[in-house]
Amino acid sequence: MRVDEFDEVVGRALAEDLVDRGDITSRSVIPATSTSRAHIVARAGGVIAGLEVAGHVFTRVDPNVAFDGRAIDGTRVEPGEVVATVSGLSRSILAAERTALNLLGRMSGVATATAELVEAVAGTGARITDTRKTMPGLRALDKYAVVTGGGVNHRMGLYDQVMIKDNHIVATGDIGSAVAAAREINGEDIRVIVEVEDLVQLALVLKTTANRVLLDNMRPEMLRTAVEMVDGAMETEASGGVTLETVRAIAESGVDYISVGWITHSAPQLDLALEFRVPNAVGTISGP
Repeated sequence: MRVDEFDEVVGRALAEDLVDRGDITSRSVIPATSTSRAHIVARAGGVIAGLEVAGHVFTRVDPNVAFDGRAIDGTRVEPGEVVATVSGLSRSILAAERTALNLLGRMSGVATATAELVEAVAGTGARITDTRKTMPGLRALDKYAVVTGGGVNHRMGLYDQVMIKDNHIVATGDIGSAVAAAREINGEDIRVIVEVEDLVQLALVLKTTANRVLLDNMRPEMLRTAVEMVDGAMETEASGGVTLETVRAIAESGVDYISVGWITHSAPQLDLALEFRVPNAVGTISGP
């Protein structure tokens, strides 16, 4: 992940927390020269994602703060495990703490939710993919977290793939014409996905040059029929009603992809905390 993909996000997040006065609590009660060493600890088990982003928060506040990732993005951590250590001026660490934990916790939560779904469909051949239902301004981070959790990315935005959905079909009135127009304007280099709600629409898509058909809100029995109809002519994707309880049955229908919106719009954050070591007599916090 490139720094330019998250530096602006980090800057905005710090700006809304510090504004132009900084951390007035720490400035009031902690000596300017106090230094500390702290651990970022997982309070719950999950898959870590975003350590580079978290480290960047600390060094953007103070380039002299040292951030050492103890875990690796994409690995599972257990409750109580130290995922990173931070050392430097106490005020700097505290100024960056909440922003770093917010971003790291969100990304790790997305990665954890994705990993649980990936594990649930293991052996079926189906791949878990995300959607555009990301937090505004955090899409690059959300999409990275999905990949870290073992999923794959769908289109990044409206600009990189054609996705003809129900409203497009209503507006144009004809699936075949919509796909033909998309091809004429964008050529063969842009992928075309068409969303269908029933097997009648699927039959129409199969007469086009679409790359993938999105089978929306179909029960597993209908999905199996749809996969048989497609017979490898294009990629298949299932969406709608996907939970940890239903995803295995959906995957066993034979679809290539299962898109899940909630992994980026509703996944719970992974609970993480920053814990200072015990301070010594002069106010400097020490420890391993």
